[in-house]
Amino acid sequence: MTKKSLVLSFVAALGVATASAQAEDQQLNLYSARHYQTDEALYGEFTRQTGIKINRIEAKEDELLERIRNEGANSPADILITVDASRLARADELGLFAPIKSAVLEERIPPHLRTDTWIAFSTRARVLIYNKETVKPEQVQNYEDLADAALKGKVCSRSGSHPYNLSLGASLIKHNGADQTEQWARAVVANFARAPKGGDTDQIRSVAAGECGVAIANSYYFARLMNSDKPEDQRVVESVGYVWPNQDNRGTHINVSGAGILKHAPNKDAALKFLEYLASDQAQIYFANGNNEWPAVTGVAIENPALEKLGGFKVDTLPMTELAGAVPEAQRIFDRAGFR
Repeated sequence: MTKKSLVLSFVAALGVATASAQAEDQQLNLYSARHYQTDEALYGEFTRQTGIKINRIEAKEDELLERIRNEGANSPADILITVDASRLARADELGLFAPIKSAVLEERIPPHLRTDTWIAFSTRARVLIYNKETVKPEQVQNYEDLADAALKGKVCSRSGSHPYNLSLGASLIKHNGADQTEQWARAVVANFARAPKGGDTDQIRSVAAGECGVAIANSYYFARLMNSDKPEDQRVVESVGYVWPNQDNRGTHINVSGAGILKHAPNKDAALKFLEYLASDQAQIYFANGNNEWPAVTGVAIENPALEKLGGFKVDTLPMTELAGAVPEAQRIFDRAGFR
C-alpha cells in the first residue's frame, strides 16, 4: 500500500471512529409525566435506532413545569411529555416550548392534533360506560344526555378538576357555548350517584357494581380491563356496555398524550429526531398495542384485541389549540356548578 493510500485509509478510519464517538455522546434529556412501564421498550428502541441515549426524569405535571421554570436557561431538559391538551397548553402559555419545524410531523400528524410548538402522538377517547341492567344505551348516546333528569342518582365521575374532565368541558363550551355548558354541568351534578372520587377505572368498576348507572372514562382504561386475564376484570367487562358519544353529530371527544421541545433544550436536533420517531409507524403501533391508546397517525395497522373489538368511531376533530384555550373557562363553570 502506498503512503498516500495509508493516509487516506487512516483519515477514513478516523472519520468512522469520530462519527461513532459522536453517536455515543449524543443524548436526550426527557422530562415525562407519562408513567407507563410499557414506554421503556419505546425509549430503548429509539436509542437502538439512533445511538442517542435517553436520560429520563419522571414526575407529576405540575412538578415538572415548576422544575423547568426554576431551571430557566440552564435547564438540561430537551423534551416535555405529558397527557392532555390542557397541560400541554399550560406549558406553552408559560413560554416553555420552542417552535417545531418538521416536514415529517406535518405530513404524519393530523392538523387538529398539532400546534406550532407541540404535537399529540396518541389519543384516548372519552367514552360512556353504562350498567346493562339499569341504563339503556339509547339513554346515553351523547355527553349532553348525562344531564337528563331520567339519570338522577345514576351518574358517577372522577373529579371535575381533573384535566380529562376539564378538556371535555372545554369541548362542550366550544360546541354548545358557555351558558349551555354551565346548565349541563349543574344538571350532571344533580344526577350524581355520589361525590366525584377515584380514577377512571374506579368509575367503570362502580358502574359494574351497580353503584352508578353510567360514568365517563377514557377508552384505554376500559381496553385494559378487556385485555386482562383476571376473572374479576372480565366480570366487570361483562356487566357494562360502552357508547361512543355524539356519533350522530360532532363525534366523540378525545384527549391526548403529547410532547414539545423545550425552549432552552441543549440537544434540539436529538429532540426533533425523537418527536419524528414518535410519529413513526413503529412507535404508533407500540402506543396502541402496548398501552391501548389510539395512534395519532391515520392508517396505522394495529394488533390489539380490545381496540379491534371496540371498533372504529367518529372523532371530534376540534383543534387542540381551541380546546386548550377553553379549559380555564371550563374550570370556572365546573366550580360554580359544584363539579369538584
